[in-house]
Amino acid sequence: MATFNKVNSFVEALSEKVHNLGSDTLTIALCAAANAPTASNTVLANLTQISYTNLSSRAVTTTSSAQTSGTYKLVLADLVLTASGSVGPFRYAVLYNDTAASDELIGWVDYGSDITLANGETFTLDFDGSAGAITIA
Repeated sequence: MATFNKVNSFVEALSEKVHNLGSDTLTIALCAAANAPTASNTVLANLTQISYTNLSSRAVTTTSSAQTSGTYKLVLADLVLTASGSVGPFRYAVLYNDTAASDELIGWVDYGSDITLANGETFTLDFDGSAGAITIA
């Protein structure tokens, strides 16, 4: 499983009520190796995305958003992307808040090399169901 990298501004945006992770629509943006996201990016407009013409929905399903004993955990369902034609290449999957006014970024995963999907191929974004995609203690 690839490691999740937090965008620096996410902490401030969370503290200033930009995100309601339990009910907002979270979505994945895909970027090629030449257009890597950075921790200093803040909004979707900062990214150069690939074309999604031949790709299934990138909306992520929230499985649970809750705290226990002061530790918050956001659990996201795995997202299966399906190509209906050539898609890519992409290397980075960036999680952003599509409900927030400026589509604020949350974080990204680096898959280590470019990925291209041919017609009918799938790619699964595997979110950690045990530890959660995001844990705040």
